[in-house]
Amino acid sequence: MRIICDAPGQTCNRLWTYVASVARCIAERRKMVIIFYDWTIEDFPNLLHSKYIYFPLWHKWYLERGNGWNNYKGLTWKVTHNKRWDKVFSFFGCTKGWSTRTDTRYLRQTLPELKRIFRPKDEIMNKAEAMVASLRREADIVVGVHIRRGDYATWNDGRFFFELEEYRQFMLRVQYLYKDKRVVFFISSNEDFPPEQFEGCRCRRFGREPSGAILDLYTLSLCDRIMGPVSSYSRWASFIGEVPLCFLEDKEQQFTEENFSKIVDFFHFENGKEIFDW
Repeated sequence: MRIICDAPGQTCNRLWTYVASVARCIAERRKMVIIFYDWTIEDFPNLLHSKYIYFPLWHKWYLERGNGWNNYKGLTWKVTHNKRWDKVFSFFGCTKGWSTRTDTRYLRQTLPELKRIFRPKDEIMNKAEAMVASLRREADIVVGVHIRRGDYATWNDGRFFFELEEYRQFMLRVQYLYKDKRVVFFISSNEDFPPEQFEGCRCRRFGREPSGAILDLYTLSLCDRIMGPVSSYSRWASFIGEVPLCFLEDKEQQFTEENFSKIVDFFHFENGKEIFDW
């Protein structure tokens, strides 16, 4: 039984931490343990109640009382960023899921079941599907745009940080690429700005929602194309939705249809392009 003992980063890092082990369990009819789950776990009922996965620290009655979730997140950080605990986990044969990202053996063959297990609750998917359906009524192609700034101003020396005007220019170039089609953009971002910011482009986005990050993520997974800076977030949307993705890597970037390709595992596009572990 594989025991996942780490908890790296935000939600999509966690999903990539789990997926190779879940795929293996499906293929080999095994079971696994996830000790420290992400706080969005209740948005994924099929994951929480999967016959392949056991969550030993799942105590809903505690997490929903008082400061339960914050206490749990604090405990998670302290235990998973501690060399002494690393030794304890190693002694008991635990695995750091982040290190399993290169294990691609079962991803393709188990993808249908992975999509079921990692499907969010109906409340989220219904909103995502309704949004994309409404966009398709006014367009021939729906392009999801992941706008991430914030910490990207300093991460990797700001290499993948772009101003909103630069995102608008990216969108205009993609719009020109599909100039024979009606293009509409779905905006995914944790920043508060109006779609009207992107003059010359037809855009829609959700307002503030309780499950905003997951709702945006799975709406991206329903689009026809996705573009955004190098991120595990858009990478997951492309993988789980089988949607061609193009990473934004340079402010002068131009676009061709060949730039868009599906993510098949954490480090590779379907067209063979390799993604470096920034």
